[in-house]
Order: sequence, then structure tokens, then C-alpha cells
Amino acid sequence: MNKGLKELQKAKERFLMVEQNYTKYATKNMEAIRLESECEDIRPPFFRDIDRIIYALSYTRYIDKTQVYSFKDNDHISKRIIHVQLVSKIARTIARALGLNADLVEAISLGHDIGHTPLGHSGEAMLNEISQKELGEYFCHNVQSVRNYMFIENRGKGLNLTIQTLDGILCHNGEEIYKKYEPVRKTKEDVVEQYYNCYKDKTYNNKFPMTLEGCIVRISDVIAYAGRDIDDALNLGLIDKKDIPIKIKETLGDSNKKIINTIVNDIIINSTDHNYIEMSDNIYNALKELIEFNYKYIYNKSLSLKDYEYYKKGMYRIYQVYLEAIRNNNKDNIIFKIFLDLQDDLYLKNTSDERKVLDFIAGMTDDFFLNQVKLINNI
Repeated sequence: MNKGLKELQKAKERFLMVEQNYTKYATKNMEAIRLESECEDIRPPFFRDIDRIIYALSYTRYIDKTQVYSFKDNDHISKRIIHVQLVSKIARTIARALGLNADLVEAISLGHDIGHTPLGHSGEAMLNEISQKELGEYFCHNVQSVRNYMFIENRGKGLNLTIQTLDGILCHNGEEIYKKYEPVRKTKEDVVEQYYNCYKDKTYNNKFPMTLEGCIVRISDVIAYAGRDIDDALNLGLIDKKDIPIKIKETLGDSNKKIINTIVNDIIINSTDHNYIEMSDNIYNALKELIEFNYKYIYNKSLSLKDYEYYKKGMYRIYQVYLEAIRNNNKDNIIFKIFLDLQDDLYLKNTSDERKVLDFIAGMTDDFFLNQVKLINNI
């Protein structure tokens, strides 16, 4: 072995030294499975997943995608890019404290929301209506995230992420909160089957991940948005601190910092040396109440009814325009210029026209979507 190869081998070994601190419940790098086998380099496979995610074109668009509030003139309001970074930081803190694979946690965290549409959950609801009407299939952002990495990125050839990362992204559903998260054994075939089943049966969207690391990301998603969304609402003057129930403030704290610290410490205390992630009854109940408060006073009021109906009509209108352009092979339409003409033949041949339009709209930033709606309304 020449000197260069020896140094690279040493580097690879240094990357893996962190596993000496792993517990028996951690996902080891040697357990990584990819959809298609390939030669790995000096980077461990989950570490490599992180690189593939952050260098992907879709990651750049995170910066102008809604977290909760769209088109608010305040530079301190969270965008989707901030949310995924907060999830990653919280999840890595828990993973390191519990002796689990922080690389896998980071990969899942940074990739989990890439399938979010413009306008956040409101946009997702609009696109779901279109998808059910046009294809008879559900549209869910977690499923679209997996679809993005399997079939859209890299000009339609996909990124070939590990199954463990894809499964964690698919099963991250932070809208459903549980006291205890316990991993479920799955094969590569199980994960792929679950992905396809999600389009027809929404219950498949609420299954637990196959790894403890995936379970950590799922609860960290909740921790990351619960307190931060309250901070955003306070900054916009939409709620007042006195509106937050006293029980929640006494149990979790009255600031995002205190809320995160309280829940993270509770999870570490209740999950150390166990093959599950768990909260105490007191913290779980308080967090559940906090999320219910957020839905009532924040999420359900993020868009006015008038704005919602305007954007909903706009989304269906641009859907129809793009679909017509594809069927008429109108190469001058923007869906060809910046999307379809750049995709590989594999994507073009294996994707229905309706799905191509859904993929295009789902990948839009808020500003791009709004400009398209305005442009088409003026035609």
C-alpha cells in the first residue's frame, strides 16, 4: 500500500473512532444499506448522506420556504432552513448524550422537510386536494421528501441515500406526538413498500422509524417548532406571553430556550441505556398541551381565509397551465425551461404528467410560487 492510500485509510479509521462511544442500540456505519450498492470513500455512509443532502439543489431552496408565516415583513421570522438546522442541533445533542449515531441523526434532520411545498402546511393541504382529485393519491410532505431524494434530485437519477436516512425522513411526522418512540425492524424492501403505500393509505405516514436515531429526529422536530413558533408569533404581535397557559409555562418554561432545555433533559433522563426514546408523563402532557395551544392560536391563523382561497385558486390554476403545457409539448413554458428539460430520460419516462407538475410545484419557493400565480393571473 503506497503512502497516499495509507493516509486515506488512517483518515477513514479516524472517522469511525466516534463509534467507540456508541451504545449497543446505536446504528453502526457498517449497517448502512443503500438502494443501489456503490463503493464508499473515506467518509462513513451516513456522513456522506449529509454531504449529498446539503449539496443538492433542493437544499438551497429551503432558504425561501415558509415555516409557518408566509410573506411577513420581518427578517427574524423562521424560514424552513432555520427549522431544519434547529432540528439537527437538538437531535444531535440528544444523540450524543445517549451514545447514538449523530451523523445519521443529522442526515435525517437536514433532509426531512425538503418535500414541503411553498406556503408550508397550508400549501401542502392545497396540493393534497389537487393530488387526490387528479391522481387519487395523498400528497404528504414527508413522502415528497423521500421522492425528491429517490427520483427527482440529480436530474431525476436520485441521490442513492441510505435506507436508514430515507426511512427516518419518511417517518418523521412531527404532527403526531407520542410519549414513547420505539424503533420498528424493517428491511430495505419494507421501507420502499411503506413509501409507496403512503400514497394510498395515510396510516402508513404515521409508522415509527427503523432506528433510534430516526425516533430522535421525530421528537426533535416537535421540540424545534413548539417554542420557536411561539417566539415568531410574539415577534409578529399575534399573541402575548400572558396568553400561554400557566401550567405550560410552569412545566416547560416561558421561552424557547427553556422549553428546549427542559424537554431535552427529560428525554435524556428517561431514555439513557434504553432501546426507545421517552418523555416523563409530566413533560409529555405539557408538550401536548403546548402544541394544542399553537394550533389554536398560531397555525390555524397563519393565513387569512381570504388569502388561503386566493393561493388555493392560484395553485390549481398554475397546475392546469403546466399540465396543459406538457400535454401540448409547449417547450416555451417555464416547467420545461427550468425543470423538465434538465431531467434525465429515466424520470421523464417513468413519471406521469400529473406527477411532474406536482413535483415542480412542490419544489417551488414561496416567492417563485407567488410570482407564478401573479403572472398566470395576468395572462
